[in-house]
Amino acid sequence: MQERNIVTQNLERLRHNPYPGRGLIIGRAEQDNAWLMLYWIMGRSESSRNRRLVAFAHGVLKTEPIDGSKVADPTLLIYEAMLELPGLYLVSNGDQTRTLYDMLSAGGTFPAAMALREREPDTPHFTPRITGLLDLRDPSPQLTLSLLKANPFNSELTDRYNFRPALPPPGCGVGLTTYMDDAYPLPAFTGDPLALPLPGSAQDILHMYWDVLNADNRVSLAVKRIPANGESSEILIRNRFA
Repeated sequence: MQERNIVTQNLERLRHNPYPGRGLIIGRAEQDNAWLMLYWIMGRSESSRNRRLVAFAHGVLKTEPIDGSKVADPTLLIYEAMLELPGLYLVSNGDQTRTLYDMLSAGGTFPAAMALREREPDTPHFTPRITGLLDLRDPSPQLTLSLLKANPFNSELTDRYNFRPALPPPGCGVGLTTYMDDAYPLPAFTGDPLALPLPGSAQDILHMYWDVLNADNRVSLAVKRIPANGESSEILIRNRFA
């Protein structure tokens, strides 16, 4: 009962947040023992809304501009949001996905990859970098999350938080968002990862979270389903703009 109350409260918290920014969730499907990975982007400016999520082969998810002529600086807008290595599934809100991919490919670790990165340089918000890794290589899967955000005393410095939550039960996941609310400057996410519900099929979850996200600010949402039997992952996407 307590578990159900927590995930319900967190879902309502997300529903009533007009601008949680970008967000990710990693968890387990309710029925078929598959794993699930969610990622969404939101936007208020023309440049932020000039984007969509696009799936490619080998489990790759990227942000892409809708109108390339309107992209003045793609640095923080265009990136690989999901990548895969054998048994490893990566998701993040920026090009640190590639940093983590390269580090793991070379035999390095999650903390070592995150140590190379800082919070985003978009003053005055200094958007946090949020990153997740699902490791299915061993019989006991592991889930790791990272939050890199500006130090409250000196925004030139980065506070680093690594989380190793226990595996969520079927139908639940854990996640991070970049912001706590819609304000100026935008307040960075604070606290532990959010326990959130993942009921029904991947399609059900795509529809549910699309409805949860603020209708004025949501831009794109993707759900990756990772079968427990080792079959290839599949990605479902909903984009607000063409």
